[in-house]
Amino acid sequence: MKKLWSLSTTEHGGDKESIMRRGNVYQVANGYMGYRGTLDEFGPDEAVGITLAGVFDRVGDAWREPVNAPNGGFTRVALDGVELSALGDDVVRHRQTLHFADARFERTTVFRRGGKTLTLTSSRFLSAVTPNLGVIAVSVTCDQPGEIAIRTGIDGNIWDLNGPHLPELAHTREGDVLLTAGRTHESGKHVVVAELSSAEWAGGQAADSADNRNLRVLTVRAEAGQTYRFFKYFAVFTDNDRVDGALGEAAISAVRTAHALGYDECLAQHAAEWRRKWERCDVLIEGDDEAQHALRYSVLQLLMVAPVAGSANSIPARALSGQVYKGAIFWDTEMFMFPFFLHAYPEKAVELLRYRIRTLDGARRKAKTEGAGYRGAFYAWESQDTGDDACSYFNVGDPFTGRELRTHFRDKQVHISGDVAIAMWEYFKLTGDDSLLLEGGAEVILECARFYHSYLYYKKDKDRYEVLDVIGPDEYHERVNNNAFTNMVARETFLIAQAAVAHLRKKHPAALSALVKKLRLARELPAFAEAARKLYVPKPARKTGLIEQFDGYFALKDVPVAEVKAKMVHPHEYLGAGQGLAVPTQVIKQADVVMMLNLFKSRFSADIKRANWEYYEPRTEHGSSLSACAYALVATEFGNLDFAYKYFLKTAKIDLEAKYKVYAGTVFMGGSHPAANGGAWMTAIFGFAGVQADARRLAINPRLYRTWRRLQFRLSYRGDWFRVELTPDRANVVAEKTNRRARSPHRRPAQKSRAR
Repeated sequence: MKKLWSLSTTEHGGDKESIMRRGNVYQVANGYMGYRGTLDEFGPDEAVGITLAGVFDRVGDAWREPVNAPNGGFTRVALDGVELSALGDDVVRHRQTLHFADARFERTTVFRRGGKTLTLTSSRFLSAVTPNLGVIAVSVTCDQPGEIAIRTGIDGNIWDLNGPHLPELAHTREGDVLLTAGRTHESGKHVVVAELSSAEWAGGQAADSADNRNLRVLTVRAEAGQTYRFFKYFAVFTDNDRVDGALGEAAISAVRTAHALGYDECLAQHAAEWRRKWERCDVLIEGDDEAQHALRYSVLQLLMVAPVAGSANSIPARALSGQVYKGAIFWDTEMFMFPFFLHAYPEKAVELLRYRIRTLDGARRKAKTEGAGYRGAFYAWESQDTGDDACSYFNVGDPFTGRELRTHFRDKQVHISGDVAIAMWEYFKLTGDDSLLLEGGAEVILECARFYHSYLYYKKDKDRYEVLDVIGPDEYHERVNNNAFTNMVARETFLIAQAAVAHLRKKHPAALSALVKKLRLARELPAFAEAARKLYVPKPARKTGLIEQFDGYFALKDVPVAEVKAKMVHPHEYLGAGQGLAVPTQVIKQADVVMMLNLFKSRFSADIKRANWEYYEPRTEHGSSLSACAYALVATEFGNLDFAYKYFLKTAKIDLEAKYKVYAGTVFMGGSHPAANGGAWMTAIFGFAGVQADARRLAINPRLYRTWRRLQFRLSYRGDWFRVELTPDRANVVAEKTNRRARSPHRRPAQKSRAR
């Protein structure tokens, strides 16, 4: 159904926050850049942003953040000398739509001015074929004769949170192409935007370079009822691009090439590429339109921000929806987004891991300089282009005093290195492809193990290693000892390091020898094995089955979440840090032990999962978009499908409903939530479909939600592709004909989960 492939609203005005939220929801992106879902006539006051992947800058002492490019999509329309805006009083009707099928944003606004009615329509996309390119079609129709003037081109007034990052823009013109160029403060990185517009009518055209804009003015004496169309092609290039010659020449060539093809052909090529994406990545839910729509939107968001091939970029915590969270890559990527790409788009999973290989030296620098100075790779909590940590020690603002609060996200959230190592090994296990290990992945794994070994504390009286003074996923409790999630991840890293060495020793002995020599690691390898054996990981209590989140957690005040939140004096008050309301209590920010149970699901029984889920869920504030899907996933494991479904929808609809937190303390954190998008996919595929995969087998144990008549999707496993179709009484798994080893279709009755 068409409504399941689009999202629309008739809202067009409102306060600044509502405009900002719509900009998040209706964004388009292509991995190279993201264009917020704002209207053609909007500017920085309405949070227009074309955010560039992998380009960062810092101004003064402010946070370093991604760079927004000058807006090559800018257009304003005037009727009889009066400019029209969707924020004005002349709007009769407005509708804007995000088309899922081809990641295209469309708006139609009807204005009534001076007794005349003008309809403005535009449609834009960021090319899936040419990543540097944006393409826009605009049409205007007036019901009576009138003078229409269209100012269109490049807006150099850029929305920045901590800018300006391109302080001295140069506006020039090369024949029929407008060109705007600037350089960043920190590294002098060039950013160039070219724009070419062509109209279907023969009318006047003039230049307009006022107000830091590089525009052309198209004029037409409109006839009643006649539609006038024009097309815009803009291209963004930076020093990150590998081009022959100057960036300006590359940008000019890109827009002229697109213009020669024409809008229809550019759209056709773009749409064809999106058809290929959906053919491999769509998930069909029959019998539940709400779930289908929300999940398809989530998949769209992931596909739009997947890194461009060969870029070795990753996906920031707020995707390409703006400069929020400094455009940094967190653990979110490996734990919540990576599984989607690994199973549905392995080529993009490779890019995510290559980013961690590329930034290994940054992780090494952090290990050496953080705290007492450690060895190996301590990956950045907030990682940008170099892998050095963008996270500050004072990370949250106090809304009462305005002063910054000391937090320990940067120096104590050590589980990040293990998260990276686990993803690196998971790729090898599920694809069988060891090329990434040879490319640097094995080095990443070994350096992460080395870091943990340097961080461990040996407790002599108990003959065991412990992980002290850390923060787990629950950020409301800082500097705790033996966080169950962190300890489990650290031990797993040691086991992975041993497995990687064993594989290389068997398959690539020369490569292993060279790597061990390079890292001077020969004497440390036996220590990794010992650490894996002796590292303490909290276990389920014999009587209750409960796993203590960290040492002393059960001794904290056991009070309801509502009671803690009722004490908040300010709506943006942060519950953690040194003196937060949640600190002396068992109230936690997000899934922690439950996240561990999900990550290592095969190692815990359904009874253990149920016991811990039932204990921790009422104590979880869900102050993170990462939390709901973890609880949903574990709930499917022991049969609480109604709760799993509730939290599945909460995860999948977080951006659609835009009910997320906008501030943590004084820190603005609005933007899209790609980790939640990944969590929604995981809940559908790993949760309700019951998919589990390891190096030996791909298993499916369906537990469909009761309203779902059919769940259908594709999976990649060990280099082959499979189509899976699940109904309440059957499970069909078909190996695709293009697989390396043809397999016969396998059909069997669906196994009902014992917990269901």
